[in-house]
Amino acid sequence: MIETPDLSGQTAFITGTTRGIGKALALELAEAGCNIVSTGKTVDDSDTDLEGTIHKTAEECAEKGVDTHAIQLNVRDEDAVEAAVEEAIEEMGEINIVINNASAIQMANVEQMPANRYDLMNEVNVRGTYLVSRAFIDHLKDTEEDAWLLTNAPPVEIDRSPGKAAYSWSKMGMSFITLSLAQELGGYDIGCNSFWPVTAIDTRATRYFGMGTEDDWRTPQIVADTVMEILSRDPAEFTGNAVYDEELLSEAGVTDFSEYNLTEGDPAPMSAQMFDPEYERSI
Repeated sequence: MIETPDLSGQTAFITGTTRGIGKALALELAEAGCNIVSTGKTVDDSDTDLEGTIHKTAEECAEKGVDTHAIQLNVRDEDAVEAAVEEAIEEMGEINIVINNASAIQMANVEQMPANRYDLMNEVNVRGTYLVSRAFIDHLKDTEEDAWLLTNAPPVEIDRSPGKAAYSWSKMGMSFITLSLAQELGGYDIGCNSFWPVTAIDTRATRYFGMGTEDDWRTPQIVADTVMEILSRDPAEFTGNAVYDEELLSEAGVTDFSEYNLTEGDPAPMSAQMFDPEYERSI
């Protein structure tokens, strides 16, 4: 197990916390003492089979003894993003951890992908990351705590992605913005990094789109532990990195990944190979 950093007195603003990876991140940070701003679109799940709201996530985090605040947010809307950032700072004070997690996904080739779905993924994934990151820049420059801007997105390793070009383009755009900010903000000791799972993760999206079976998935906990390992480092030194969960956790001393698996045996590196077909495990 990795050594969990003490985040007491720190505050994280996380997008897409209703369920899945975003919720796992919020709960893990709260467990370490971090106050949480829970954001996303869902505020009422009474008329859907999909359980989870930003308020329920905030309540579960509050049960761990931290301060929380929930804000309904459409990350595509510039005015809404700026208002949410202003509200979060007003309610919570200094925010030193910003995590771009909200994403839209649809797997299809160019011929089958409607233009409006292409636009949606780029607006949520790339534009959303751009707007949230940009809105926090001045605030992060002046934080007293270690400042972090993290994004749930893959390394940029390919120049084509047949069968999933639209989704891949939008996800790599999230990393492109984040890693560019690492250099643009190089003089302010803000750790700008992206993180990505090697395997598929058990979320609503993987199940809905039929991306394998439980043999192919790991729990969101491995992504949460990866973020905790990043947050245990010095942002002035650890910035500009696009990391894979397995590789970073292995570097931190994890040798047994079975606790993250849904079934026996390590899942194939499906998620990494989605963006780098030649990816091979190094652990």
